[in-house]
Amino acid sequence: MNSIRERILRTLHERLTAALAPVPVLRQPTTPLGRDTSPALLLIVEGESVGERSNRLADRVLTLRLVAVARGAQAFDAADLLLVAAHQALLADPGLGGLTLGLRDLDCEWESDDTDTGAAAMPARYEVRYRTLANDLRLIN
Repeated sequence: MNSIRERILRTLHERLTAALAPVPVLRQPTTPLGRDTSPALLLIVEGESVGERSNRLADRVLTLRLVAVARGAQAFDAADLLLVAAHQALLADPGLGGLTLGLRDLDCEWESDDTDTGAAAMPARYEVRYRTLANDLRLIN
């Protein structure tokens, strides 16, 4: 059985893929996007921290970055619409069916790329709180 973290990420990816189809949702891409892969949504894990530990439980915080990428004359509008749909999909069930203690949005940025006329990347960050046993990342209490 995979870790709760991996199950959370798979659930998020599935939920975003269903909500944004046919726009691709790319998890942790390792190469730059080509011009033909736009619009797209990137799902990137920024990191995880361990908070309170009591008895045999550990509270964890997973920080995610969604990046809506679009090109063209309406790039910012397209990126914004992607983030609106992604946000709705994520917060429809912040507990992810019991996997998490909660999910909340943190912030959003607006960027453009002068070297790629008409390209926009709009990152939004989210925080996922969940709990595991201190000695087993696969089990939830």
